[in-house]
Amino acid sequence: MSQDTFPAHLVREDLRDFAGYSSARTSFAQDGDTPPTRVWLNANESGAPSLADPDGTSRRYPAPQPPALVEAFADLWATTPERVVVGRGSDEAIELLIRTLCRPGGDGVVITSPTFGMYAVSARLHGVPVIDVPQADDEPVWRVDIAAVAAAAREHGARVVFLASPGNPTGSVVPLREIAALTQELADQAVVVVDEAYGEFAAQRSAVTLLEEHPTLVVLRTLSKAHALAGARVGIALAHPDLAAVLRRVQAPYPVPEPVTRLALEALGEPAMRATREHVGQVLRLRDQVGRWLRDLDEVRILYTSEANFFLVRSVDPDALLGTLRRAGIAVRDMRHLPALEDALRITIGTGQEMDALRRAVAGATTIPESPDPLSPLVKESPA
Repeated sequence: MSQDTFPAHLVREDLRDFAGYSSARTSFAQDGDTPPTRVWLNANESGAPSLADPDGTSRRYPAPQPPALVEAFADLWATTPERVVVGRGSDEAIELLIRTLCRPGGDGVVITSPTFGMYAVSARLHGVPVIDVPQADDEPVWRVDIAAVAAAAREHGARVVFLASPGNPTGSVVPLREIAALTQELADQAVVVVDEAYGEFAAQRSAVTLLEEHPTLVVLRTLSKAHALAGARVGIALAHPDLAAVLRRVQAPYPVPEPVTRLALEALGEPAMRATREHVGQVLRLRDQVGRWLRDLDEVRILYTSEANFFLVRSVDPDALLGTLRRAGIAVRDMRHLPALEDALRITIGTGQEMDALRRAVAGATTIPESPDPLSPLVKESPA
């Protein structure tokens, strides 16, 4: 197999020639020798706009893969549009990969717990076996055992390996050299998927830099975290063009609504990108500050190193800590339902005001003053 070829045998046999649903947008090709179309009567759309949408911008079905948005993502990651698949958050990309590559009742996916729950959920919804290779708890970091992952994938005939980097809820990254080695080791059998939902907060460069050398590598990114558009549900898979083409055929039609496309394009414009970079810098500074005082709390047994916008915390009395925070009106994620995290919570790095509220709550303050400015950094930065 050449380095620039995606192995077609990794795609489900029954989907290799699958054409997918031919929507009104995909089946209509404008002939360059004919006049531009002025009257659109091919998709059973409304001829008049809604009162809720007086300009009619949402009257027509959107492009299945909005060209401007695909181009914007390709520019952002210095790649080609043929590698970009846009969908409804990273969750859809996860589901598409399992649906495309794994036969129901056969093959399998490898996960490394503790990790993002949707990998296993999507696999089980498709009747695909889940092989778990638990991470090593090397306090204060978590480590994926790449050799064990490769061995398990071989033993069980797995078709997809999911690596979250930075991990959720661990906050740890998988070194790029290990990602490259695993992808190369399994290139004849499995696709390695690196989920970089929190990649903007990590010091390590993106696994996107490995795509050209490794046809069986896929990288997931999202606008939900650093870009602050969780409610818009925009995620992408960056993959070899041959695999990306199959994912688009398998994908349900019209995955990105027109208003979401406009919002995403604005988020990827330079003014918003500049603000996002500033926001990420603020989160990183807050993360350092919050980490210092969380580590010193009597209630905290272990504070794991994080390269994301959250901390995984083991508490000496998680029930008491959760109760304290709930009484203060503060919600954190209870992780005790996951294996090996029977005493753990996950705490997001919010605004300075929110972090100050957290600190006051665990310090025993009963009243937390509200700031008229929700972005005001009440956790003061240390002098330079």
